[in-house]
Amino acid sequence: MSDWRPRLIASDMDGTLLRWDDTVSETTVAELGRWRADGVPVVLATGRPPRWMHRIREVLGYGTAVCCNGAVLLDLETFEILREEPVHPDVLRSVTAELRRRQPDTWFAVEYGLEFRHEPIYKPRWDVDAPGVAEATLEEMVVQPVAKLLARHEHLPRDEFVALVEEVIGGRATVTNSSTDALAEISAAGVTKASGLATVAARHGIGPEDVVVFGDMPNDIAAFEWVRAAGGRAVAMAHAHPDLMAVATDVTGTNEDDGVAAFLAAL
Repeated sequence: MSDWRPRLIASDMDGTLLRWDDTVSETTVAELGRWRADGVPVVLATGRPPRWMHRIREVLGYGTAVCCNGAVLLDLETFEILREEPVHPDVLRSVTAELRRRQPDTWFAVEYGLEFRHEPIYKPRWDVDAPGVAEATLEEMVVQPVAKLLARHEHLPRDEFVALVEEVIGGRATVTNSSTDALAEISAAGVTKASGLATVAARHGIGPEDVVVFGDMPNDIAAFEWVRAAGGRAVAMAHAHPDLMAVATDVTGTNEDDGVAAFLAAL
């Protein structure tokens, strides 16, 4: 694969493209710019909702972003939501009721459009006072479709809690995790970063064999498996979660060491 070159570049944001201070290095911006100038689309694939994409838009304000782990496609130039694949209310009601029964100290929040709603007892870690953020009861949150349901537990270990959520949900929705906290991110069944990236790639006439994807957390596993099975490149950051390392084709430096830019430059 020494002469392999991608026709599409896809990258996670937090812990991958972004440094720990939430910035993108000039080296990385320049490297992505060189590939884009050569006609290679650059796609962001993130667990972040659209409302968290304003700052990256100032740096990489082009192309399509796959947000909410594949549930939302966002045009970064116009900031228009192109597509949303939501979790429907009947699933929300049954999932939250069963999780609350199994673990009464599970607290919930939802993302949809540019809005974020959370139970009063749920403790948001970021954007606490940002526009679009408000408290709501669980009953109020499950009456309409949402891009992502968040389930948090303040005391259980992360892996134990995520495993419990997966057991409870079964095939009714997709469960993943991109945090060091006991936070499960729940999308509609079949919705992953892979499904979102497949849609964007198809619009460019590109298959997974010609895609390189960068990531660091379990919510990148589906995208890694999608490109790896076809002969593309799945590149884990040096500090990546062990479960992601297990399905990577390559490993690069950390986000602080411009690992994405270094791997692309070597190609």
